[in-house]
Amino acid sequence: MLDFESFRLAASTATLDAEPRARELADLLEFRMDLTADPLEQLHTYEGELDILVTNRPQWEGGEREETPERREELLEALSIPAVSAVDLELRTLESPDKLTDMVPVLDAAREEDLPIIVSVHDFERAPSRETLVDFAHRGSQYGTVAKLAVTPETPDGVLDLLQATHDLTREGLTVASMAMGELGSHTRVVAPVYGSKLGYAPIETEDATAPGQFDLATLSSLLETFGARHVRI
Repeated sequence: MLDFESFRLAASTATLDAEPRARELADLLEFRMDLTADPLEQLHTYEGELDILVTNRPQWEGGEREETPERREELLEALSIPAVSAVDLELRTLESPDKLTDMVPVLDAAREEDLPIIVSVHDFERAPSRETLVDFAHRGSQYGTVAKLAVTPETPDGVLDLLQATHDLTREGLTVASMAMGELGSHTRVVAPVYGSKLGYAPIETEDATAPGQFDLATLSSLLETFGARHVRI
């Protein structure tokens, strides 16, 4: 069973055929269902070795899927496929369910299968205060296994707030994935695990980046090993 007791590196991809190129460097795949036209077909025919974290990101949180019942139904079917070992759900989706797009059935299905649930918050414009980040993580942890915080700092202080929040939350016993997007925060993808972040993301190839400031998989894996970030215990 996939767990996040120690740091995990996810190779983000919309093409599961790329799994062999990620196998030696990543701990799992993040399959971006919203970035491909045939996500369920790919999942049903997957023969790779890496566990899969499914993400079906809506447009309002940086993804490509329209917010329709189909987004939920795709995720529900994905969770029935043995290769799928975790799911990402947006905090906003869980806290403000709409009758047509309610994701609570996906949450319930993941819990029934005892799958890890990443509850995510993305801010592509700014970095909320440290207090707000801590609040987001506490709220996310009520629903899932990992509280993911991805923000866009405008100053070094915003980066420090994210790292301090990660450290404080980890010391509390929460499981957090944190990263600062954009050029100013790109180094957090390497150092955040030192402060307790348990999940990082990288595209297999640079041109396939799904968020600002991402390193490609080979580069991030090498940097994490150099800094010893994959083996830190807090």
